[in-house]
Amino acid sequence: MPRKKKRFNVMLTCIGRRVSLLECFRKAAKSLKIDATFFGTEIDKFSPALELCDEKFIVKPTSDKRYINQILKLVKENRIDLIVPTVDLDLKVLAVNKGEFEKLGCKVLISNPEVINICQDKRKTYKFLVKNGIDTPATVSARKVLQQKGNSLPCFLKPWDGYASRGNRIVRTKEELKFFSKRIPNCIVQEYVEGKEYTCDVFVDMDGLVKCVVPRLRIETRSGEVSKGKTVSNNAIIKTAKNVVEKLGAGPGVITIQMIVDSSKNIKVIEINPRVGGGLPLSIKAGADSPKWILQMAMGKKVTATAKCFKSGLTMLRYDSEVWIQ
Repeated sequence: MPRKKKRFNVMLTCIGRRVSLLECFRKAAKSLKIDATFFGTEIDKFSPALELCDEKFIVKPTSDKRYINQILKLVKENRIDLIVPTVDLDLKVLAVNKGEFEKLGCKVLISNPEVINICQDKRKTYKFLVKNGIDTPATVSARKVLQQKGNSLPCFLKPWDGYASRGNRIVRTKEELKFFSKRIPNCIVQEYVEGKEYTCDVFVDMDGLVKCVVPRLRIETRSGEVSKGKTVSNNAIIKTAKNVVEKLGAGPGVITIQMIVDSSKNIKVIEINPRVGGGLPLSIKAGADSPKWILQMAMGKKVTATAKCFKSGLTMLRYDSEVWIQ
């Protein structure tokens, strides 16, 4: 009798609403003829993507000290081969403990802790970009702006440790700045830049090489995540995103770079997220099949990613759907 092939077990942590991402991984596994099982984790059962996983686990919040030991236990008991984080919440703890997962034979799609620290502290992100000659909006404390003479308004407020656009706000007067800077935790002030906003999905292989960059025009967003977007082939944007990731040493996996292109075509980098972005399904549909490449990497196979692997001009219009629990 032929030997039964081992199943390849993939865990997506904090999976939440990432239904499209889960289905993209399933499709990729099928195309590669991989017998894969997809596991998901969340803090409660009312998660649409969790409900659609092959195996689902309710875990402690990522802020709980017991979280990482719980994930390690699940990896050991279920022989997980690959962990794909989907949001910012557990990036740091997964990065710090990457070696513990590797001892269990599990790869974690994560950058090193130093990269995570730079990306998750917007003050450090600003210093990194300036140091490396990468254009970015000026970033200072609210106190400094209030002490300045002259008009530096409007400006953009955000928490230096924020995510998913939580706490982000444009202020246009000193009175608004005084009011909101006291109410936004860990508030910083950024120069307000008008222009078109883009997100770039940057795929990095196991050797740290950037293999593909897909720029997406953010037409409309909801709760910090793109709801309408369009792929755009722009060499200047691609070059900028590639430069950021290479200077940072981020990867492996997909790194998400956000930038604004102003009316003078200046490209200003505003965010670096060392994880898959919420709008990644658009890049995948356009031909940049990062789930397929991730599975190839994780299984030690040749990665088929190429620089010109996506279709420009593809538009995504998102809508809500339902998952039913009996």
